[in-house]
Amino acid sequence: MKKGILFDLDGTLWDSSKEVADSWLLALRELPDIKVEITMEDIQSVMGKTMEEIASILFSSVPKERRKEVLSHCVKVENAYLEQHGGQLFEGLEETLKKLRETYSLFIVSNCQVGYIETFLKHYNLEAYFEDFECYGATGRPKGENIKLVVERNHLDMAVYVGDTQGDYDSAVFAGLPFIHARTGYGRIEAAVPYIQKLEELTGLVERCIAPVA
Repeated sequence: MKKGILFDLDGTLWDSSKEVADSWLLALRELPDIKVEITMEDIQSVMGKTMEEIASILFSSVPKERRKEVLSHCVKVENAYLEQHGGQLFEGLEETLKKLRETYSLFIVSNCQVGYIETFLKHYNLEAYFEDFECYGATGRPKGENIKLVVERNHLDMAVYVGDTQGDYDSAVFAGLPFIHARTGYGRIEAAVPYIQKLEELTGLVERCIAPVA
C-alpha cells in the first residue's frame, strides 16, 4: 500500500517572502514604465494564489494587457535570485522529511510558476526526499486538480495534504483528501482541522489523519 503526503510549499515548508520581494524590486527597476513598489507584506498577502490572481492584485495599476509581461519578468528574475539566495526553511525541515520518508512518499503541489519548486529543491539539496511535484505554472490547473493529478499518476492508496491557507484546505477538500493545517504559515482555516505548529509534529500526526484515496 502506497501512502503519500502532499505538501504546499510557501508557508508550509519555507518562507521566501522577503527574498521574493527583493527579487521583484530588482525586476521592476528594469521596467521603468512600471511604478509599483513591492514589500514583503505584499508578497505574503498573495501567497497561495495563482499567478494571474497575484498579477491582478499587485499590478492593479498596470494595464491588463501589460500585466502578464510584467509578471513573467518578475518570476524569471525571482527564480534566478532564489536559486542563488534561497529562502528561509522552517525549523526541522530536513530532519522531518527524512523521518517521514521512511514510511511515506512525499510530494509538493503549489500554485507557483515553473522553476520555483525546482529552485527550492536544488538550493537545499532536497530532491531525494520528493518523488514528484506539480504546479499551476506547468498545468494551468487549479491546485485541487493538481493534487488529484499527483495522487493519480503516483498511484497512491492513501494520502493527506499539508498546507497553510484556506485555499489549501479548499483544494484538499476538492481532491477528496484530509487536510493538516500548518500554522507556521500565512493563513487561517475556517474549519476545525488537525494542525501543527512545528514541522516535527507531523511525524506523530500524519498516521492519524491519512485516509484512503477515493
